[in-house]
Amino acid sequence: MKRLLFITALFFLFSSYSQQNDWDKRAPFLGGKRTQAIGFSIGDFGYLGSGVDTAEMTHNDLWKFDPALNLWTQVASMPASTRRCASAITIDDKAYVGLGADSASSWAGTILNDWWQYDAVGNSWTQKTAYPGGYNYINTYYGPGVYYATAFSLNGKGYVCGGKMGGDLYAADLWEYDPILDTWTRMADFPGLDRYQLSSFALEGKGYVGMGVDHDLYNKDWWQYDPNTDTWVEVSSLPGVERGSASTFVIGQRGFVVFGSDGGYKDELWEYNPFTDSWQIRANFPGDGRKNGVAFTVGDSAYAGTGKGASGKRRSFYRYYPLLPVGVEETFVDFKLFPNPTADFVTISGLTDVNIQLEIVDLKGVLVFKSNAKTIDLSTVESGSYIVNIFNQDHQHLITKKLIVNK
Repeated sequence: MKRLLFITALFFLFSSYSQQNDWDKRAPFLGGKRTQAIGFSIGDFGYLGSGVDTAEMTHNDLWKFDPALNLWTQVASMPASTRRCASAITIDDKAYVGLGADSASSWAGTILNDWWQYDAVGNSWTQKTAYPGGYNYINTYYGPGVYYATAFSLNGKGYVCGGKMGGDLYAADLWEYDPILDTWTRMADFPGLDRYQLSSFALEGKGYVGMGVDHDLYNKDWWQYDPNTDTWVEVSSLPGVERGSASTFVIGQRGFVVFGSDGGYKDELWEYNPFTDSWQIRANFPGDGRKNGVAFTVGDSAYAGTGKGASGKRRSFYRYYPLLPVGVEETFVDFKLFPNPTADFVTISGLTDVNIQLEIVDLKGVLVFKSNAKTIDLSTVESGSYIVNIFNQDHQHLITKKLIVNK
């Protein structure tokens, strides 16, 4: 018989973590106070670099953060122009960094369109095909190069959207980068028209882009991009005030927005649920409000900091632990995954509803497996910790479990 249970699901937390929806202070960025920098993560480490310091100098440095040791270490600098307001993404085990402006002054310097691959294993950089974008909503080209663009990665491809080309010139174009072919393809323009200081993240095979500045106006709308159909659909707007220059991160199947500015400095943390198309406020960032900060995810936690606040540029950094979400109606009796840990196959037991769908995501929220079977062959899945989400035939979330693949 089906039982109605309200559960607290195991969600992205290792047993050693007791915090929920909480921040704690980490080692400050060792490169000094910095704003308009880039951040990304590869494997067990986060990275931060470029941006503007307190002397209004731009940088091309890169620093690695080890969460286990709470330690920053400088690694190979980008062998190119110093810059601010650049774009950075991670595709598989490589990072891609580029674009931006090489001067701290909005009226001086060069707007950049170069694109570089960073190999963390070799601690080396390789130049790739330059970014060809810089079109406004009526398809007038003002490139080459943009700064204040937003970028995200999906299904082994990278995407760069919007940005500024100088003066009152703003972009609306979306470009897809293929790292295997090292080519750029123009996709459907952002439907919010010309925009810079945008924010973005990727969830469940879709990209989400929103907020930012449309010439003189701040915005809070959000749009979902489907790379399979090259189409955009508007989703729920941020419930808070309009803003630009926010930072984002993903934990599991949730997107988060922190920081930003509407003329002031924001410290709110907002969580987006793609299944219900809804936003929830979470624990405020414990440092002062700021804009143009950096955020990235390593494992089951996010890390955010640097940026500019009311008292100037910042170097403080904090770790965020996600909230354990309240479950929904459960249609399982004694639900189990076994064996767990597993090396190859896993079986779901205790189901009373045969019309279920199982999705396995890694701890960054990337979908690695989907099935509606009760015995799953995981021989192609790499060793590591994963989150198993079970949905009914209407894709309503039923329960979350942790799975360890150990080969």
